Amino acid sequence: MLDALIQLVREVAATEVMPRFLRVGSSRKDDGSLFTEADIAAQNAFAQGLTAIANYPMLGEEMAKCDQTALWQQNPDGLWVVDPIDGTTNFINGLPHFALSAALVKNGVSQLGVVFNPYTNELYAAERGGGAYMNDTPLPIKRTLNPLSEAIAGVEVKYLRSGKLASRMQTLAPCGSQRSMGSSTLDWCYLATGRYDVYVHGGQKLWDYAAGALIFEEAGGQLATLEGDEFWSGEHVFSRSAIAALQPELFSVWLKWIRNNQ
Repeated sequence: MLDALIQLVREVAATEVMPRFLRVGSSRKDDGSLFTEADIAAQNAFAQGLTAIANYPMLGEEMAKCDQTALWQQNPDGLWVVDPIDGTTNFINGLPHFALSAALVKNGVSQLGVVFNPYTNELYAAERGGGAYMNDTPLPIKRTLNPLSEAIAGVEVKYLRSGKLASRMQTLAPCGSQRSMGSSTLDWCYLATGRYDVYVHGGQKLWDYAAGALIFEEAGGQLATLEGDEFWSGEHVFSRSAIAALQPELFSVWLKWIRNNQ
């Protein structure tokens, strides 16, 4: 199934996404977020291709919120979760940092996940219990442990719910430097490779973390939420916070600092 999912993601990228790169205009959804013809075309292609891999319904980012909620509630035994283009703003503006993401979720926990940046040809994939890979290379790639004072942190400050935490992250964060590049799915993959050392996000959508968090976890990463230690549990399915680090030694220190500064 994972091989078939990888092939489908590559096909959708080649036929529906990259031919439209820098060639489409954008519109805004009711929540103010951007979408393009490429997002819709890719989501439709996924809807046709995923059921041939495993006959489960598909929940896509570009669906109506009520439909997404119903699909999640009615299909605990198996649901495809797709972000046709994560990083649409980057895609629209010609920034080569965007990705297609697809995951199979069962009982609230991701079992398969693929994230693909077609511009760089970096494809990240994982199956629960089977490790994680970038193309054919096992993850993580970088295994050197940086002290927290030198760590690169992925941080999306505007989504941090606590004004106190957001303020302290900007002024007192104990890490070496921070990055915010506009694609949550790729954030998880950069953590999995070792490009990022630590991570915090105040509230990701289901399609932002479904594939990426699995890939990171299968690479050996440690993760929790701002509310509790069990990442895959809890009611905040469509807005799930994240605290993460690839190395256990960094995770314990990073988690303690985040929790003490909320």
